[in-house]
Parts: sequence; structure tokens; C-alpha cells
Amino acid sequence: MVLFLQEIQKMAHLRELLLFFLVSITLVAAATSFSKVETGEEARREADRVTSLPGQPPVRFRHYSGYVNLRRNDQKALFYWFFEAEDGVSQKPLVLWLNGGPGCSSIAYGAAQELGPFLVRRDGSQLILNKYSWNKVANMLFLEAPVGVGFSYTNNSKDLHELGDRVTADDSHAFLINWFKRFPSFKSHNFYIAGESYAGHYVPQLAELIHDRNKEATKDSHINLKGFMIGNAVIHDETDLSGIVDYAWSHAIISDHLYHNVKECAFKQTVDAAAASNCSAHFKGFMDAYSGIDIYSIYTPVCLTSSQSSRKLVFGPRPLAIHDLWHMLPSGYDPCTEGYAEKFFNREDVQSALHANVTKLSYPYTPCSRVIERWNDSADTILPIIRKLMNAGLRIWVYSGDTDGRVPVTSTRYSINKMRLKIKEEWRAWFHKTQVAGWVETYEGGLILATVRGAGHQVPVIAPQQSLSLFSHFLSGKTLPSF
Repeated sequence: MVLFLQEIQKMAHLRELLLFFLVSITLVAAATSFSKVETGEEARREADRVTSLPGQPPVRFRHYSGYVNLRRNDQKALFYWFFEAEDGVSQKPLVLWLNGGPGCSSIAYGAAQELGPFLVRRDGSQLILNKYSWNKVANMLFLEAPVGVGFSYTNNSKDLHELGDRVTADDSHAFLINWFKRFPSFKSHNFYIAGESYAGHYVPQLAELIHDRNKEATKDSHINLKGFMIGNAVIHDETDLSGIVDYAWSHAIISDHLYHNVKECAFKQTVDAAAASNCSAHFKGFMDAYSGIDIYSIYTPVCLTSSQSSRKLVFGPRPLAIHDLWHMLPSGYDPCTEGYAEKFFNREDVQSALHANVTKLSYPYTPCSRVIERWNDSADTILPIIRKLMNAGLRIWVYSGDTDGRVPVTSTRYSINKMRLKIKEEWRAWFHKTQVAGWVETYEGGLILATVRGAGHQVPVIAPQQSLSLFSHFLSGKTLPSF
């Protein structure tokens, strides 16, 4: 009996040892698996580091570019270019920049022509340092979204026919979730979104999606969103349209007669064929009035290079959306940089350095997509989203370069007035280096509307110092200087 009990005890002891052994193996395997995941993302991050960009001036900050796959069950990959801040990387916020279109590249425009640290010059053969790059005050992330824009792609051609506001926001959110896995050290940083033009849709819609999904997010999927800033932004179709027409008239670009005809046509629904034909002629007359100048910056020279391609700002005020003129740079600047950027990003050595075009796309790189042929949903107004996120406590600034005729300051002011917000601080001048940089008004609830004097649609191009000052004050939440 004693021997029998001893055998039972031995067996129990063996079972305990076996169980301990199995648990140990499981834990080691899990730890090893976790280590592999971490190592995998770390390896991907290091593989994305840009070390030999042709023509790049020497810098002390690191930058990365490459692809982020969105979901396991789709075939989409979005392309990004990320610049760490010049100094104090761990203390500075992370900012996502988006350009509009829809269908235009945040890399070809925002990064390479406006606010990135390297600006393309000399017909795409040179990079120069931007003394007023926004990565002086923030870690800057540029994203080409949706698929079909720039280097971003899908292996399912059906995806290109299902694009719109909703898909763009959803895909951009999926990108961010996976990007933070590759760059986990930035997950705790204050996160902001900024953009211009049709990003007046992209930015608030993405911010709303992040805000809503954060309510049920896990630690891994939570994004530390603090606010957003949009410039010369398409936000409310009705007022955007009336603002365009009023701006053209008030700046002596169209006649009184044409002004009244276009205004009547813009806000009148008609089925009469003759009336429709007349309205078509009036709209054409409006377009023709801008044919010799740049609607995106009415006082600056135009590019005379015959090979210069045209940028399309497709949506927004729909009756005038067929207009297709390129935004030029001011006197003293090169007005043909869009063509330079296109040539630069089509260079094989540049693509290799940026880890771009890895699937060898069947079409050339263009600053605005030529493969997106349809946009399935575009909200008539973004104002309810802005109000909702104001009430949620997000910091929201809207700014406008006041020489833009495409999404002019009149449109922006009309749109903000539609919100019927109480004014906290009346319209006043704000200053940069003792000069008036623009005007600003502050509303109850925290919304700020600011203009940038003399700047066009792409504010950082024409007013780089003032735009950096504006951006810095937005990030700090400080009032724009009054002298």
C-alpha cells in the first residue's frame, strides 16, 4: 500500500513537472513570437530609413519613407514620407499633412514644394534646404491617400472605382494604426492633422473618425489626437461657390454684367435648354477671365514652360469645378516647381532611395492622380463635423491665404459665418517681425480663423515665414502676436 502511494506521488510529481515544462515552453514561444513581431517592425522601420536620396543636402535629422499595408483582407498599400523634427524629437508633436484634390499628392505638393525640409528645384535635378520647414517645430508625416495617388497602390483595380470621402478617411485611419506599430515611440506624442484645399474634407473627416473610434479603442488602436488645422479649405459648397464669384468681382477679374449672370446661374435650378445654354456660356466666361492669370494666386506670374502639367482641384463648388489651372509661385520664386516635382519622383534613383514604386506601377508618377476617374461621395458641408469636434474640445484653426481665387478668403468667411459662432476676440491684425502677416478672429469654443496676407492657395510657398509662425502658434495654442 505504501509503495502504491509512493508511485502515485511520483506520478503526480511527474505531471507537475510536465505541466511546468509545457507552460515554460508556451511562455518562451510567446516571448519569442512577440520578440519576432517587435524585431519585424523594427526591421521594417530601419528598412524605410532614407540614407541616399539623390541631391539631398546634409541634415542631422532622420527621415523615412515606404509603404504601409492597410488590412490583411485587402490589397491596398499607402505610401508615406516621414521627417523627424530637427531637434527635440521626443518632445515635439507628430503632425500628419494632407493635400487635397481629391487625388493630389501630399508628397509632391506639401513635402516637395511647400513645407517639407527639401524643396525640388532645377527641373527636378536639385534639392534645396527649406529654411522654414515645418519639421523645425514638429515631426512631420506626409501621406499619399487614397490608393491611386502618387505611389500608393492597390492590386485590386476595383478599389479605384470605389473611392470617395468615406474610403479615404477609413484607409487613412487604418494606415495610422499600422504606422504607429512601425514607429511605436511616437504613439504617445500629441497628434495633430493639417492640410489644405480639399483636405478641408480629408482632415476633419479623419479627425472625426479617430475621435469616434477612440471611444472604444484598445491601447494599441488609440490615437492621441489633439486638434487640426486646415487652409484655403473646401468646407461648405454653397458658400464656397458664392465666395468664389464675389472674390472674382471684388478683385476686378470679372465684369459687373458677368458677375450678376454667374450669380444668378449658380443658385438657380433650371430645366430650360436655352437658359442652361446661357448659363454654360456664363460659366465659360468666368473661366476665361482667369485664363491669363493663376486662379490659385492671382498676383503671381504663371509658368511659361510648355511641358508644365496642370493640377486639378476637382471638387468643391461643383459648377466651377471644371476649371483647371496650375498654382504658380510669386515673383522671385520659380513658378514651375510642379513639373520639377513630377520629374524628380519619376527618376528611378529617387524611387529606389525612397523605397517607392516597388510594384512597378503601369503608369508614371503624377502630382495629381490620372487613374482616379470617379469620386463616389463628397459631403456638401463639413461644418457639422467642425462643430462636433469643437464641442469635443479639439483645437481647430482655419486659415486662408488672401490672394487665392479658387477657395478664397470670402468663401471661408461666408462658411464660418454660417456656423453662427459667438465672437470672443474681434477681427484684428496679427504680426510677424513687426509686419502685418494677416488678420485673425477668435470664436467662443476655441475656433480660430486667420488670414495670411499676400499668400495664395499654397500658403507656405508664398509666405513661408508667416506660415511657420502660424503653425507654431497653432501647436502651442498661443494667441497670434498683436504687434
